[in-house]
Amino acid sequence: MTRPVPEYTLEALEAEPVAEFTSLTRDDAVRLGETGIAVIREWDRDLAIEVRVGDELAFRAQLGTTGPANAAAIAGKVASVTALQVSSLLARRRNEADPSYGADLGDDARLWGGCIPIFVGGRLAGTVATSGEPDVVDHEATAETVRRYLAAQRTR
Repeated sequence: MTRPVPEYTLEALEAEPVAEFTSLTRDDAVRLGETGIAVIREWDRDLAIEVRVGDELAFRAQLGTTGPANAAAIAGKVASVTALQVSSLLARRRNEADPSYGADLGDDARLWGGCIPIFVGGRLAGTVATSGEPDVVDHEATAETVRRYLAAQRTR
């Protein structure tokens, strides 16, 4: 069954919960990445996924036809999320509403959906990002990955 392409308003994105984790170790990053792979396979999506702990790459998988261009797209999304500390799709929607928002990020940043900041103790600890589909689909898969990971953590 084909999933419909999601639609996200600025208001809906503003209301999404912040990805607040109790920890973000390399082992956590791998578990988060494996959760993302399960989502990608279940939804039959063509996505690459990366998890960063701080600035360091801790997990990467390139599924389907994804490759170097997706890694570059993810790097641009991570740059915008690191600077703005909100999801890259929320940053895009804010920029659409007010073009001055994120205008000074630099040439490497991308205001494309698919990257979500991870906080530990209220501080930015890393990111999780996908690339390969339209950016709203990337965001949907990343957000579902975070939801499933946090739900599994609560049951441990």
